[in-house]
Amino acid sequence: MATIRLRPAEPERDFAELAAFFTILEDWPSTAQGLREFYERERARTVQAVAVDACDAILGFYWAERDRVVAERAFMYLYVRPDHRGQGLGRMLYDTLLEAIAPLQVNAVRVSVWDNCPECRTFADRRGFVEVRHAFAMALNLRTFDDRPYDAIIEQLKGEGFRFTSMAELGNTEEAQRKLYDLNDAAARDTPGTSGEPSWASFEDFQKSVCHSDWYRPDGQMVVIDTATGTWAAMSAITRMHDTTRPEGADYAYNLFTGVDRAYRGRKLAQAVKVVALRFARETLGVDTVRTHHNTKNAPMIVIDRKLGYIQQPGTHLMEKTLA
Repeated sequence: MATIRLRPAEPERDFAELAAFFTILEDWPSTAQGLREFYERERARTVQAVAVDACDAILGFYWAERDRVVAERAFMYLYVRPDHRGQGLGRMLYDTLLEAIAPLQVNAVRVSVWDNCPECRTFADRRGFVEVRHAFAMALNLRTFDDRPYDAIIEQLKGEGFRFTSMAELGNTEEAQRKLYDLNDAAARDTPGTSGEPSWASFEDFQKSVCHSDWYRPDGQMVVIDTATGTWAAMSAITRMHDTTRPEGADYAYNLFTGVDRAYRGRKLAQAVKVVALRFARETLGVDTVRTHHNTKNAPMIVIDRKLGYIQQPGTHLMEKTLA
């Protein structure tokens, strides 16, 4: 292995390249600006470094963050350029990462590994990581999507007293954001295949991580309200993404989450609110493709998406290692 040294990644100098690596690892478009903002906000719980050659070209990197909700756990990213794999660089980055996270005082570390990358899974297996959850992507072609069969379902639900609206129509007020948080948190914890852990430490964390993010669109946060009780019964969040690395086109919609309050399940609210979100993607966002992810045990939503016409794509294994 040629002379390689590790140094901290510098935001102005390196984050554009790291953003491209994160886009590959996360299946989510990352930008230098977004990464810089995140790092400035979360620097206290983050360790990172890049591996560079004698010319200071980046060959790979590691990045680890202490979990906001479970402080004793960290999430790690590790990437080596394909033409430098198999030479011990990944092992060096991993060993150094373990040393670097010691000040974070965590007792477990998690990583996501692509399910179509057997060498990545082998790397994690050999280091004692155990699978926690498997998720895969799904994509829908809006050009061939026929939403007409769902008109009757939506009209029936409206006749039963359900109001289909959006955060934009509700003014995106703090009161509405709190209700969105309550529904989102409860439905996410109750999703089949999840551990029941909260996704956010508090409403303030949700507001900062979701409502103040650059991808958050109030008009793309669809909600269904039971007008008889005022209860927020269902939701489906969608936004527009830009990723020039995708062969099917740089712009697509991403369906972040669709959830229904447990008391309202079995009434076809999930598919109804999701169709409303898909119509928004086609008519307002003007995209041809919608993407989403599901853990493999979330059978109810997978059945709905397959019925809508989504096609399964590669996914990831979430893996965890307990530290001594």
